[in-house]
Amino acid sequence: MECPHLNSNVSCPSDSSRFPNGTPSSWCCNVCRSNKSPWICLTCLMVHCGRYVNGHAKKHFEESQVLGITQKKSEKQEKEKSHHSVCMDCSSYSVFCYRCDDFVVNDTKLGQVQKVREHLQSATGLRNLGNTCFMNAILQSLRSLVEEFRKTLCSLWQGSQTAFSPDSLFYAIWKIMPSFRGYQQQDAHEFMRYLLDHLHRELQYSRNGASHPVSPQDGVRLSSAEGKCCINGTASVVTSIFGGILQNEVNCLICGTESRKFDPFLDLSLDIPSQFRQKRSKDQDPGPTCTLRDCLRSFTDLEELDETELYYCHKCKKRQKSTKKFWIQKLPKVLCLHLKRFHWTAFLRNKVDTYVEFPLKGLDMRGYLLEPENSLSENCLYDLVAVVVHHGSGVGSGHYTAYGSHEGRWYHFNDSTVTLTNEDTVRKAKAYILFYVERTEQVASDKTATNSTATNQPAVDTAATDSVSLEVVAQDMAAADTVLMDVAASHTNALDVAAPDNAALENEGEDMA
Repeated sequence: MECPHLNSNVSCPSDSSRFPNGTPSSWCCNVCRSNKSPWICLTCLMVHCGRYVNGHAKKHFEESQVLGITQKKSEKQEKEKSHHSVCMDCSSYSVFCYRCDDFVVNDTKLGQVQKVREHLQSATGLRNLGNTCFMNAILQSLRSLVEEFRKTLCSLWQGSQTAFSPDSLFYAIWKIMPSFRGYQQQDAHEFMRYLLDHLHRELQYSRNGASHPVSPQDGVRLSSAEGKCCINGTASVVTSIFGGILQNEVNCLICGTESRKFDPFLDLSLDIPSQFRQKRSKDQDPGPTCTLRDCLRSFTDLEELDETELYYCHKCKKRQKSTKKFWIQKLPKVLCLHLKRFHWTAFLRNKVDTYVEFPLKGLDMRGYLLEPENSLSENCLYDLVAVVVHHGSGVGSGHYTAYGSHEGRWYHFNDSTVTLTNEDTVRKAKAYILFYVERTEQVASDKTATNSTATNQPAVDTAATDSVSLEVVAQDMAAADTVLMDVAASHTNALDVAAPDNAALENEGEDMA
């Protein structure tokens, strides 16, 4: 219903410190301390329980009415504000007015209800535990990518104005990834690879019921029977999302023998072409801009191997000069592109600070496929969802931040500080890791439906053909959630790390205030 009391009863403070601490789902009633069905008063921002718990939200309204009658009626507006009749559900963000005794669908002239709603839904940062920005940037990027990380990383979008501290996860990572122990700066890309590889192994351990988790020394091989990207011969939600397949083609320059090898990948590491690496003074012409396509072209171009990389030809029975070329045989759902910004020179690892231009939408990967003419049915367009940026001069120093897209808006994650940003700012970033997501089948089917309507032809429903594979992915997603929670919990207990006491919330449906 349209409520006439909003303009006089709703106030959205400019100072966010007036809101309660913590996430809205953890807020408790100011009277009985119950965390079931919390409602926030949009006049004074006090939190009370709904009428189906102990009814303190309604009592708060009734008490404000009595207080309003006893106060001096100096100003009509102040009298109206004393009613405290409008409140918002902290879980569903629906609005209820006690004076109307109904749910509200309209907003104030200044849009204050929506501002409060956005505040409760706003993103949450991660505290820096001491040079842990490399971990924060990756976790915040992954949260922008896949729902499979929802249960472990859900705090990042639950609207707390205080940063979430990932102590338990960090200590668990110390336990399972000893190389990341300590508080020295680490490489974000290396951490991401360790995280995905370990998650994959834990998923296989959980699914197969093996007595011992798979060792990382077991290597990587391709399951050619299924045609999927598989690590240790098995697929998981990790390979279902990030997994692709490369064809490595080597030709002997002496006898012409060709060797082909198929390699699964979770990300592609791209060199920044040498012609773009030269540092120029401010007085010099900046020269051409390096683009992501330049880096992809350099990765897939035919390359003659150096003398130190001679290929052993089985026909010649010795190492010979040869050429190498990469083709992409299978594209992943999430394409992770790592730009090689750190190179060894003598005993130092220097940073390549060249700006690389990258598209936010419509990255077309068809030109890099092994058989592009057979990929017409495959969607080769990708849209950007997250970027990791390294600030500083060296891998052992500096700072990592991330940009992430959520519901059409871009956010900048700088550890505990999360700010709303715009596409132009994202485009100007000197990317270190780029995460692209394959355009969904829904978009393609929508276009098909539109075209078929214009020609009076029925659209072909392609969703049914993928129902089996989607069901498998859904099962993997549930397993990923369980494993992420179990891994963090088990390793945290092993380190005697105290976990916060978060009471589970009951699902009350759409409760009334």
